Amino acid sequence: MASTAKRAAVATLVVGGVVVVALALWKIRILVALLFLAFIVAAAMRPGVERLARHRVPRGVGIGLHYIALFAFITGVLWLAVPRATDQVSRAVESLPSTPEELEAEANASSGWRRDVLEGLQGRLEELPSANELVDPALEAGLIGVEIAVGIFFVLASAAYWIFERDRAVNLVTSLIPRPQRKKVRDTWDLIDLKLGAYVRGQALLIVAVGTVLSLAFWAIGLPYWLLVGAFAGIVEIVPVIGPLLAGAVAVGIGLTVSWQLGLAAGLIVLVVRLLEDYIVIPRVLGDAVGLSPLLVLFSITSTALLFGEFAVLLAIPIAAVLATLVDVVVRGKDPADEDVPAVIFSARDTETV
Repeated sequence: MASTAKRAAVATLVVGGVVVVALALWKIRILVALLFLAFIVAAAMRPGVERLARHRVPRGVGIGLHYIALFAFITGVLWLAVPRATDQVSRAVESLPSTPEELEAEANASSGWRRDVLEGLQGRLEELPSANELVDPALEAGLIGVEIAVGIFFVLASAAYWIFERDRAVNLVTSLIPRPQRKKVRDTWDLIDLKLGAYVRGQALLIVAVGTVLSLAFWAIGLPYWLLVGAFAGIVEIVPVIGPLLAGAVAVGIGLTVSWQLGLAAGLIVLVVRLLEDYIVIPRVLGDAVGLSPLLVLFSITSTALLFGEFAVLLAIPIAAVLATLVDVVVRGKDPADEDVPAVIFSARDTETV
């Protein structure tokens, strides 16, 4: 009886501890998501940092150079694109009816779906808040901006720290498990790191390539707001399956405002680019970096958004890739050391720690 009671007490404590830890992690799920994002950023940077380290560049300097290159690229893109995009937005706003009277006149002169849209806009315009009612939302928007800035700083700082401390963390974890399993755990950790890094670098290339190609193609066929639509199509590449469908719908919708021929041309361009991406670019760039089916991708995106919020959609594919890798190793018995992951930009040697 005493032995049974003791085992029951131990089991209760273990279950209670697991529940408490799970609840605690749920309460700080935003922090956990930011940390995971930092680990992904570190995985993407690590091969470059290691390559620089082989040329006697300290890791701290290498990380700083990566951040400087990132900010320089973003600044350059904004410097090139923002003036033209602003001009397109200004012309779009100027062409829209801005008062209830103008909207009503435009709606009366239109028919079908265009009239329905304009009547909806008219109702929304009449419901707009006054200037006094906009003060609190503006303050809230400012606070949200500060939170976003803090979050970005936290992710970048944590990513830099993780590059320095990753090997120590791996050694600590492997020291807590039986010796025969240590190599497999280390190889699994390295495999996950390689997959996440390859995925992030590959997605970055795809975003730039798709945004550039579609923007030029839309400009060539005379699509209104071609730069905005092309940039939007590139950005939504972050969300697989759903993102390209949404980009295609937006391009076709804008084209239909001019003519059905332009809408058809825009849709065909998006379709051709998507087919080239799926059957030529992705197999050569990403290969089987994540190896997830479209159904699993949709489930991962939906469940991640429901659990952590819309911003965590960015983490849906990396989370699914980590879980799929663990299932392959733990359940299916695959050897992580035998798995081949495309390096993307960097060679396999650059992923090795100096």
